[in-house]
Amino acid sequence: MALSISHLGYRKLSRVIFEWQAADRALLLALFVLMEITSHWFWCLFVWWRQDTYGSYVDMELFYPLWIGVTLLGIFFIWMVSRLSPMRKDNGSLHKWQAILVALYSVYIAVVILVMGHSSLVAGISLVGGAMLGMMLIRRRYVWKAFLGHIVLIFLVTLIPYFGFTIPNLRHMTITSFPLDTYSYLTYSETTAIENAISASIFKNGTLSWDTLNQLRFSSAFFWRSTHIYMALPKAIFIIYMFRTLLLILDNSKAEIMQYANQDELTQLKSRRYGLTQMQQALLAMGDKQDFSVILLDLDWFKSINDNYGHDVGDQVLSEVAQTLSRSLTEDAIVSRYGGEEFLIVLPDTQHDRAMSIAEQLRRDIAQHVISSDDNADFNVTASLGVYTLTHDERARIQSEYKAVALKESTPPLTSSQKQNANIKDSQDNGSKQSSSKQSSSKQSSSQKRVAHRRKRVATEIAKAQLPIDICQRLICIADKALYEAKDRGRNQVVSANDMLAAESSKATSLYAII
Repeated sequence: MALSISHLGYRKLSRVIFEWQAADRALLLALFVLMEITSHWFWCLFVWWRQDTYGSYVDMELFYPLWIGVTLLGIFFIWMVSRLSPMRKDNGSLHKWQAILVALYSVYIAVVILVMGHSSLVAGISLVGGAMLGMMLIRRRYVWKAFLGHIVLIFLVTLIPYFGFTIPNLRHMTITSFPLDTYSYLTYSETTAIENAISASIFKNGTLSWDTLNQLRFSSAFFWRSTHIYMALPKAIFIIYMFRTLLLILDNSKAEIMQYANQDELTQLKSRRYGLTQMQQALLAMGDKQDFSVILLDLDWFKSINDNYGHDVGDQVLSEVAQTLSRSLTEDAIVSRYGGEEFLIVLPDTQHDRAMSIAEQLRRDIAQHVISSDDNADFNVTASLGVYTLTHDERARIQSEYKAVALKESTPPLTSSQKQNANIKDSQDNGSKQSSSKQSSSKQSSSQKRVAHRRKRVATEIAKAQLPIDICQRLICIADKALYEAKDRGRNQVVSANDMLAAESSKATSLYAII
């Protein structure tokens, strides 16, 4: 697999995380490790090249074995990169090599941290940043175990010197002009503080000048600080860049997921779920004197279109009808695909007469639109529509009934003990029962407070809800009855559910008068 690290941008990293196979991601991590090992190798090359200047700061007896180890490990990782590429289908071997990769890198970076002088900068970036980067690319179980192993190693390194063991260290602490042979991890901080103080003594008035810059360049403290920055800073920048890109990927992925969830792929209208959600929100946002209208639209004889012209033409019909609806309605309207060939149109703050006019205009626009299929067959489609308007008076009545029922259901009846306490309070006298009456009154008062508090909390929740949870389905169900009435009347027409309800109510009243 050809992979260019220099061109690893947003799109390629997105493919790494969401599309690449496990072998490709492991290969990418191996390349990152190889890059870090290469940077360490070049540091060794620089020290060897300038050993006449920096040789007194470095334990050269330990330096050469370290350089050889870095070289051999770099060669091994070059071989591993070539070995990982063909393992796309061999999961058993791939998991084994992932474990080897994590184990080798963990041991290697631990050795580097130890022999370079335990810098908190290098250790922190390697411990946390490296683990998080590894979890992005390979099996998290292996990375988690390596992370725990590093934590154990930190405790061991901290405790071992107290038991008389000396840990090899590449760094020579140079106080004045001679190496400090008594250096150990127990005296690291103290010795470093002395060395820094001596290095700072070359500054006049505590500031850096061009005259002292050259002297600073050859100081032990400056050399090792530069080494730790060289080891840690590029890695930190790279890891932060990776996670910044990852967050951008996740943000865009979230936006795409929300778009797919909220938008119907075929018609590009709102999905049924999202349309109902926006309908609920629009209902809750209504003003006191506003009406709320719902239109349910169904295409006529749509099954015959699929049977005669094919499902591709049927999809074309749905798409073009959706475009017609979008062009004919304002931005305030909530248009969604409710079912197969059904569309739900929600018109907030729209009175019934206006909603009927809009529905009639939609019916005409759809009937006049010509569908041209690929086989040069032109035809028209029609639609039946049911309209229902929830008036502000009807909404206020539903709210009032809903609050009353909800409050009644949420209020618990008095228990037998509460009734007994009430009877005791009514029958108590000022004589021998005075002490018992005080106790029962206290219990009753506490119980009444709890009931009052619960009523208040429930009333607050009901006030926030304002309408029943299934109010949207109720409105759609009423509009659906008008839609089926339009089908029964011959299709290609608009029927008002409000008129149907008024006629049924008038008929019931007339029947009651006759009886």
